This record gives sequence, C-alpha cells and structure tokens, in this order.
Amino acid sequence: MFEQTFAAELASRIGSRVEVATDNNLLEGILATVTDELVLVIDISSGYGQNNKLYVSLSAINYVRFLGAA
Repeated sequence: MFEQTFAAELASRIGSRVEVATDNNLLEGILATVTDELVLVIDISSGYGQNNKLYVSLSAINYVRFLGAA
C-alpha cells in the first residue's frame, strides 16, 4: 500500500531534480518516469551532452530528496 502512495507522489513530481538513495547508490538527476515498480532518473551530471538513464526499483529506494534549481 505504501509503495502505491509513494509512486503516486513521485509521479506528481516528474520533471523535478532529485537525489535518490538506495542501499548501494546515491543517484542525482531528473525524475523522468514513475511506474508501479520502477523509477527512471536521467543523470545529467555526466557532462559532454550525454545523459544516462538510471532505472531504480521502487522497493529499493530508501529516500528521495527534491533539489532546488541551481
């Protein structure tokens, strides 16, 4: 039940800059897509015009921080 609420809240913030923490990673980028099972974050920090797509299982996320515009 919590995952559905979490996914709905994330889906309402698509396009926001986020920091996503899992047990093994700390990802930063733009929240692009949210489904019932996966979150897609576009990593824009890699530079040189190359954006990496980072898929994260919703159940693996420890927290999401929404970052202000820089």
